[in-house]
Amino acid sequence: MKEQMITVEEQGLHLVFRVSEEGDVTLLHIGTSQLDMELIPKDKIAGYRMLELQLTGEDRAEYHGRSHRASFPGLRLIYRSHEDSRNAQGRKLVITLYDPVTAITVEQHYQFYGKTIRCWSTVLNSGSEGVALEYISSLAFTGFGKEGSLDRSDKLKLYIAHSGWQSELQWQSYTLPELGLNHLADRGSKRLAFSNTGSWSCAETVPMAVLENKENNTALYWQIEHNGSWHWELTDQVDQLSLLVGGPNEHDNHWWEKLEPGESFTSVPVSFGIVEGGFEESVAELTQYRRSIRRPNEDNELLRIIFNDYMNCLWGAPTTEKLLPLIDAAAEVGCEYFCIDAGWYAPGEWWDGVGQWLPSIERFPEGIKYVLDYIRDKGMIPGLWLEIEVMGIHSPKLEETDDSWFFMRHGKIVKDRSRYQLDFRNPKVIEHANEVITRLVEQYGVGYIKMDYNINAGIGTETGADSVGAGLLEHNRAYLNWLDQTFEKYPELVIENCSSGGMRMDYAMLSRYSIQSTSDQEDYVNYATIAAGASAVLTPEQAAVWSYPLREGDDEEVIFNMVNALLLRVHQSGHLAELSKPRLALVKEALDYYKEIRPLIKEAIPFWPLGLPDHQSEWVSVGLRHQERSFIAVWRVRGEAQSVVLPLAGRGFESSDIRIAYPEQHGSELSWNAEKQELTVTMPQGKVARLIELT
Repeated sequence: MKEQMITVEEQGLHLVFRVSEEGDVTLLHIGTSQLDMELIPKDKIAGYRMLELQLTGEDRAEYHGRSHRASFPGLRLIYRSHEDSRNAQGRKLVITLYDPVTAITVEQHYQFYGKTIRCWSTVLNSGSEGVALEYISSLAFTGFGKEGSLDRSDKLKLYIAHSGWQSELQWQSYTLPELGLNHLADRGSKRLAFSNTGSWSCAETVPMAVLENKENNTALYWQIEHNGSWHWELTDQVDQLSLLVGGPNEHDNHWWEKLEPGESFTSVPVSFGIVEGGFEESVAELTQYRRSIRRPNEDNELLRIIFNDYMNCLWGAPTTEKLLPLIDAAAEVGCEYFCIDAGWYAPGEWWDGVGQWLPSIERFPEGIKYVLDYIRDKGMIPGLWLEIEVMGIHSPKLEETDDSWFFMRHGKIVKDRSRYQLDFRNPKVIEHANEVITRLVEQYGVGYIKMDYNINAGIGTETGADSVGAGLLEHNRAYLNWLDQTFEKYPELVIENCSSGGMRMDYAMLSRYSIQSTSDQEDYVNYATIAAGASAVLTPEQAAVWSYPLREGDDEEVIFNMVNALLLRVHQSGHLAELSKPRLALVKEALDYYKEIRPLIKEAIPFWPLGLPDHQSEWVSVGLRHQERSFIAVWRVRGEAQSVVLPLAGRGFESSDIRIAYPEQHGSELSWNAEKQELTVTMPQGKVARLIELT
């Protein structure tokens, strides 16, 4: 075989693959500039792997430690063919490899969506004997940072969004040595590994990251588009940094899958790109990409305002008597959806009894449809809370089930927080879920469902699967398929993705769902930092943020609450019927302004004048940039400094008309320094927030 180079130049990106005389395929370069071959010594080329694949019983090579590099037959795969084509999404490259020992065939896919590439691998057992998969990469890339003179320990910065219940979206940046990956050898056993194992995809970290090169002002970004277990890692390889990204694997996530002759497996999709710039430029590209892969829907066009009765309000104990005044108040301030949250299906404590989803007569003596019709009569679309994926351990619905409905491990039904996990591979579970949705939509007239998910089903299920991790992956994909079918049947139905707040903020889910709960955070001051970081993880028009004015609060507390949500999606709550008229007027003023600017929010790109927020900062700020009008939210969350300086150089605001847009009566001052392109914001003392508009 003659050596050949496969080059792709598309949307400002350069990809270079090499096929050796022996047929070994390597990925030498992904970047915004062309490859300089002098940067890659000939004896290192073989280390620039395009794909890693580990089969059970096969060897490992080098000092790999727990890293998934140096795999077999990954190192043995040889070139068979490649196809370079175009489709509705954009350009697509497929490289096909073959293992002469096991006779398996592997396809590596690269699909362009603008400047972002979605990639995945498909393994086909084209041999005569069964094989077993332990690891398969969706993206393998070695050599980011090879350009320039500085060492990667000095020039690379990694951005991670840590997460937890009520503490979502905690963005932190690190040098690689700060995480323990010092560049001391050409290869080693140390890796920086980030994983999720279980049915909460964002239980500890969000499945995305940005790696910034400060020396040449470029950044690599990636996101894993999966609603279950996933894994990515950085390690040393051939004196370069090597990145491996994918879904579940055996060593990290309890996933193992056997392929009989003729069977195939497709890995979890991963999207990535490289931009000129840094974190903000990466998020700008991701924002456009996320909009392009999302299911077209009316909700992300209209950005209607939701009132939900749960947070700092009814706390899962709704009744007709409690709801009617709230419905009146929500309509008065301009809400457009009214969602009755948890508790509508049980007279008292309900946590371990859910699963039947029939309304409580005690809570709604006239029937729940009376309240839902009342909502519609007030000009709002009615909604209900639901947790369709679980069944309580004391649910009356259990009489109609058997073990096949649920996740099983070691012969026992899996429990978590007094709930059972339904297995969406089971046709009876699908039938049950469809019956519930049909009842809510067609009988009750519901147009909005808050779909919650408050357990983590753990490593998976052994039922009908080669491993518990494989069972989980199959269930994850079956649930997505059910969602697709539900939206096909009810295209106008809005379903909110909620998993104890933001525990499943991934784009397997968010390519279907139009709106995502970002947190269950109960303190409005703490929520500011979560809200400010949300637009880096999901599009602004999908990021629902609670605004819940308190009974005992003052004007500034209302304003702070409203600013939390005004550049995203408004999740209004709180005892609005009990607020004083001036404080209720502040809520209405905010929502009226939101209706004015929401056509811009769905097209705008986020930025962070003070850098990414953290919970130690005194000041927090986030902006949305649009060609017509741009917006900046500013919060003082602690401290006593009266003013903060927002650096805005390079963002096109040099001759802007700048004003405080909310509230109208603000007691604040703005000062623009044209020479330095800095905006100084001075606000009253205390925990205070303002929304600024730039034209």
